[in-house]
Amino acid sequence: MNDKRFDEVEHTADIAIRVWGHTLDELFANAAYGMACQLTDVEDVDPTEEMEIQLQAADVEMLLVDWLSELLYLGERENVVFVEFDISWVTSHSLRAIVRGGPIVEHQAHIKAVTFSELNLEWTADQYETNIVFDV
Repeated sequence: MNDKRFDEVEHTADIAIRVWGHTLDELFANAAYGMACQLTDVEDVDPTEEMEIQLQAADVEMLLVDWLSELLYLGERENVVFVEFDISWVTSHSLRAIVRGGPIVEHQAHIKAVTFSELNLEWTADQYETNIVFDV
């Protein structure tokens, strides 16, 4: 079994990752973890801050972008990066999760926004997969 959560994908000007999960919960957690790995070395983060997130969106792709955007916003507001994700539930229209993070020791990149570019959530064989492009 593959234990990887995401792969970095070559992209001309921005940062992109390919993320997958056997469930929507796992895909959303892996996407958030993949984004955190672009921001800093997650091994250096002490996850002492905890927050609850609840979101609703028109569809699952919009929910994924809103989820990652909310993590970016809260991270910048609180000066933390989130590295642990306990997702209570995620459907095609709503999400509830507890996230944990800590201060960034050293920035690797600054993500300005999560984009819809190349975002196409699909079920392939036994898992969900999608690309996520971050505007830097």
